[in-house]
Amino acid sequence: MLDRSEIGKRGYLNEPYRLFHLRDDRALALDYHYHEFDKLVLLLGGRVTYHIEGKCYPLQPMDVLLVSRNLIHLPVVEDGQGYERMVLWIGREFMSRFGAPEADLSDCFRLTEQRGVHLHRPRGEERERWRELFERVEAAGQDEGFAARLLADTCVLQLLICLNRAVGGAREEADTAAYRFDPKMEEVTRYIMAHLGEELSIGRLAGAFFLSRYYLMHRFKEVYGCSVHQYIRQKRLQQAAEAIRRDVPVLKAAEDAGFGDYSVFLRAFRAAYGKSPREWK
Repeated sequence: MLDRSEIGKRGYLNEPYRLFHLRDDRALALDYHYHEFDKLVLLLGGRVTYHIEGKCYPLQPMDVLLVSRNLIHLPVVEDGQGYERMVLWIGREFMSRFGAPEADLSDCFRLTEQRGVHLHRPRGEERERWRELFERVEAAGQDEGFAARLLADTCVLQLLICLNRAVGGAREEADTAAYRFDPKMEEVTRYIMAHLGEELSIGRLAGAFFLSRYYLMHRFKEVYGCSVHQYIRQKRLQQAAEAIRRDVPVLKAAEDAGFGDYSVFLRAFRAAYGKSPREWK
């Protein structure tokens, strides 16, 4: 497993959405990272395994991967396999603008997070349908005719509606053949997320799960690509940032996320977001 020392934000979305059609013939050298927007990946060719929050997804052609914002992930590509994919970045503001209380377009991301499986694997004739939907978005993005932006918006909305129907109508039972994971480390991360506002030392975590400190640190880094400390800090920063976005006072957001020292929070926030909390908001 790759040994990464830091988790960073990768990519900025300054428009409602953005589509990439990419091909690489060599293995990518990427770090574990996250986005502040949601991402869809349609695999067209090549051999790639996506690591998302401790789960490994060996993708098949026409698989649709749903990577919700703030999830830590990394694609690992086999060299010389011609890794081709279409990637759609989508902002929550776009989905909120066109959605409705009874039709939340971000539900597909929420459901996959809730189920713990970030993959839609189409079967049979449905497989080519996803290529067609993504290609419509791509073609609309290159169109310069009348109402081009409206056409592009419509194509993205059609893709999101179809994806929500597919994910919402799928069996809740996970297809265990579609991914690999370490159940014990998943328990550890669920515990971390439920206790972010509390003290979370290695000793406390190891004791809660009857593990040695060394095994916990070694195995967690092997599975997640970062240390336990780095993972906790990143999740605390993300929780604080989301609270600040909802107009929670900065000091309270930091305390609720588990930062006992405000100066430590400010330094970590600036390092992660490039701005102070107030500037970022």
